[in-house]
Amino acid sequence: MLSVIPNPPRTALPIQGTDDLFPVRRVYCVGRNFAAHAREMGADPTREPPFFFMKPADALQVVPDGQAVEHPYPPKTENYHHEVELVVALAKGGRDIPVADALDHVYGYGVGLDMTRRDLQDDAKALRRSWELGKASDLSGPVGTLKPASVIGHPDKGAITLSVDGALRQKGDLSDMIWSVAEQIAYLSTYFALEPGDVIFAGTPEGVGAVTRGQTMVGTIEGVGEIRLTVV
Repeated sequence: MLSVIPNPPRTALPIQGTDDLFPVRRVYCVGRNFAAHAREMGADPTREPPFFFMKPADALQVVPDGQAVEHPYPPKTENYHHEVELVVALAKGGRDIPVADALDHVYGYGVGLDMTRRDLQDDAKALRRSWELGKASDLSGPVGTLKPASVIGHPDKGAITLSVDGALRQKGDLSDMIWSVAEQIAYLSTYFALEPGDVIFAGTPEGVGAVTRGQTMVGTIEGVGEIRLTVV
């Protein structure tokens, strides 16, 4: 007789100002949502509707406020890239959510990184295969402490940056997003029944690039927070 495998603990994100945690259900990531980044990846941002891929919820790595955490360099890659992103955490779900109502479904926001095995992603693109090997490695989604929207509002402008060993790599503004947070939520809800606990990585500005072991990444979003990780 097979033994029963207990349910693994659910990934949960810390919330600023409380000991409560935000349990994560699904992780949706929007691709090429900043025009300059779309161009650096060889796409035309004026023609493409939004598209999404997913990471496993347990691919998230918690990065508490004020702490520098170690981020493991994954196997099977020689070109591991950083992508700093606004992370959106949903408190309410639904289908076919109107854009005008979409922000009412948001619990809060955090700073995240969509870490990518770029060589594996490029191989997948060339072969017209899915992106999981490039995008869904263990701990490939570092996320900082969530800031409730009831405290910080709904940020739609402000600098989003990433530095490596003190050198600025990525710099953009939330106002540069092609598809707003509200539009992303509304669009996703036409394909999926969104639920409380879903999170969305809302896209990255230009300047993505490789990191190596020993380097320290600092991702910052104005009005939302900062995360710091050393690649090991």
